[in-house]
Amino acid sequence: MKLYIKSILSLGVIITMAMTSCKKDNVSLENNFPDVPVTVTNKIGIFTAPAVSTSFSGGGAIKIVLEIPASSGRTIKEITKVAAGTAYGSVQATTGLYVTGPIAGTGTTSITFNTTLEEYRVKTNTSVTTMPTAATSGTATSFLARNFYFMITLDNGQVIVPTYVRVYVDK
Repeated sequence: MKLYIKSILSLGVIITMAMTSCKKDNVSLENNFPDVPVTVTNKIGIFTAPAVSTSFSGGGAIKIVLEIPASSGRTIKEITKVAAGTAYGSVQATTGLYVTGPIAGTGTTSITFNTTLEEYRVKTNTSVTTMPTAATSGTATSFLARNFYFMITLDNGQVIVPTYVRVYVDK
C-alpha cells in the first residue's frame, strides 16, 4: 500500500513539474500596436474609439483625417481599403467594401477620407428609418450604426489597420 501511495505522489509531482516547466506564449494578453501609430486629427472625442462629427445643418459631410507622425520618416502612400462595418474583418474582405479602390495619398503624413450621410445610407443599404434624423440627432443614439475601418499602406509597403472611427450625427 505504501508503494502505491508513493507511486501516485511521485506521478503527481512529475506531472506538476512537467506542466509548470513549459513556457507558454499568451499573445491574447498582448497589445500589438503598429510601429507607426495612426491618429484621427479631427476627432471630437474618444468614446470607444475616435469619433468625428457631422450634422444635417452642415449638409451631412463626413470627413476623417488620418495622420502618422512626421518623426516616423514614412509617408502615406494610400488608403488601400475602407469598410463600414461592425468588425475589423470587414476591412480585410475583398468584397463589400465601402470604397472599392485605393485612395491615393499625396506623399505626406496625413490623408483625408470624405463621404456623406447620403452616400453612407446608400452604400451600407441602411434604411431611412434606422438612420439618425435631424429630429433624433443630439441624443445618445446619434452614432451611425456602422464604424469606418481603414487599411493604410505606407511608402515602404507596410500595411496598418488603425482603430476604427465612429461618426456622431448632430442637428
